[in-house]
Amino acid sequence: MADSLIQNYPRSVMESLRTFAKDYFRHAVAAANLSRDVFTKGIKLDSLTNPDSSFILDVGTSMTAALRDVTVDPSKMIQDNTELALKYWQLAQSTALIALKQPAEPVIAADSSDHRFDDEAWHNNPFYYAVGQAYLINAGYLEKVTKHLGGLNENNRRQLNFLVRQIVNASAPTNFFITNPEAVRKCRQTRGLSVVRGLENFFRDLVRSRQLLNISLTDQKAFEVGKNVATTPGKVVFENRLFQLIQYEPTTDTVHQTPLLIVPPFINKYYIMDLTAKKSLVRWLVSQGHTVFMISWVNPDASHRDLTFDDYIQNGVLRAMEAVEQATGEHKLNAIGYCVGGTLLATALAHLKKISDDRVKSSTYFATLLDFSDPGEIGVYLNEQMVRTLENYIDKVGYYDGRFIALSYSSLKENNLVWSYFVNNYLKGEQPVPFDLLYWNSDSTNLPATMYKYYLREMYINNNLREPNALTIAGTPIDLTSIDTPSMFVSAQQDHIALWKATYSGFRLFSGEKHFVLGQSGHIAGIINPPESGKYGYYLNDKDPESPEDWFEQTDYHQGSWWPHWQSWVSRFQGEEVDPRLPGDGKLDVIEAAPGRYVKKRLV
Repeated sequence: MADSLIQNYPRSVMESLRTFAKDYFRHAVAAANLSRDVFTKGIKLDSLTNPDSSFILDVGTSMTAALRDVTVDPSKMIQDNTELALKYWQLAQSTALIALKQPAEPVIAADSSDHRFDDEAWHNNPFYYAVGQAYLINAGYLEKVTKHLGGLNENNRRQLNFLVRQIVNASAPTNFFITNPEAVRKCRQTRGLSVVRGLENFFRDLVRSRQLLNISLTDQKAFEVGKNVATTPGKVVFENRLFQLIQYEPTTDTVHQTPLLIVPPFINKYYIMDLTAKKSLVRWLVSQGHTVFMISWVNPDASHRDLTFDDYIQNGVLRAMEAVEQATGEHKLNAIGYCVGGTLLATALAHLKKISDDRVKSSTYFATLLDFSDPGEIGVYLNEQMVRTLENYIDKVGYYDGRFIALSYSSLKENNLVWSYFVNNYLKGEQPVPFDLLYWNSDSTNLPATMYKYYLREMYINNNLREPNALTIAGTPIDLTSIDTPSMFVSAQQDHIALWKATYSGFRLFSGEKHFVLGQSGHIAGIINPPESGKYGYYLNDKDPESPEDWFEQTDYHQGSWWPHWQSWVSRFQGEEVDPRLPGDGKLDVIEAAPGRYVKKRLV
């Protein structure tokens, strides 16, 4: 029946479909070639004014290297081209069936996690069906061709794969009004009002953007720091040029003798650990009887250009430890570091070990890299040339704009964090919904020039933190392998920023008692996982074999949040029960109410 329908289908229509398929592929190849030419020929060093241009230049170098060194297996290329031709023939047949309202199996199905083509029009409308299927066929072909290229080193292959993925996803038909059935339908239903609203959203974002379009991910007016996020009661009891220290108010009849200091990352603001009340790790820790102190880093500008990585250790982490002692009278404390905050904490501990200071009774590391040999997909932005270009850029302005960092991380999940909002906000004219996590994600922080240059070069490029005595901090060479403080590492299985297998390598550097926990989900949800949510579980294994694969092979799975497990582990180091400590009771006076001025400074 199907063959008969196709044979009798008007020849002109079949020819049109073949011509469309051929032209679509030709234009896709032309676009890829144009992108290659722009990246390899059209960028000049003296035109660099921001790090995005520097990335384009760096990608251009990688593309040039790829084209120079590439080798092609003729048999695989012939096979790929044969499969491509066959798929287009199948597309012509299935499109004809769709046009005749007959059932037809798609030539290629979108990944189950890809919801761009969920709308019924992609399956029932001949035009959208042909466009969507042609796109998926081309995307699969480019992926195969890239995969089959030989003669590339790992770095060039990773960058080439990343670039191809960006081009493929940027050129998706869903990103264009005419070829997005939902956008067209919305326009028709609203009599064009959705287009007007989309333009309003676009120009609103354009006005608040600087150097590149900053797409709204959430309703910015729905949240305010100190009112409905970062609301756990507390007081700022210390501040210097680098940070404010928040002491949270107790909520239990007694508290543990040993205070708890949290070192958040300086790349984002601390309140990822104090979002709404139900998601607040800080509020939960206070409810467990801990006297909690939180570092709130300054959001630097050009006046902070000379702040060093050493400053973040000496005048940051170590000064905060001294302030905790002043506030509580306790010399010893427990400490938590999140992401880069964990890198700072481990560095500080290595220094303390060198000077025989044992004030830290236990340390916990959330999604923390100490061995940077595998930085994950963010490594496409980090190589010698890229770092040199970034150094030139930030030397001129005195800091690295946090919005570029946010965009870099968003590009690792471009369909979820870039193009989906582009489509919803601009093509469909919808308003982004209030979401506290995305509000925090868009509340970016700058990084001081001197510190950031050191961090990129010594950690990511040279990977010197893991090398004994390769770095000098606060006047002493440091060695992570000397750290014997009881430590727990908590990583996340789907983390694309700090790959859990890479964090496991850092975990094995320590020489003392150590414990590795692997939570489900990603960099944020795997850590901010309240017991009440019941969403994700975690994996445990008391042994520490050399390879993370061997470790995981022997794990036991536990349903629910890992937070109670951490509390059970840290209870050995929390001391006796004492009377609650109120901010201002010790040697430090209250400066202002939490969350303080530093965290409220937004980039403009």
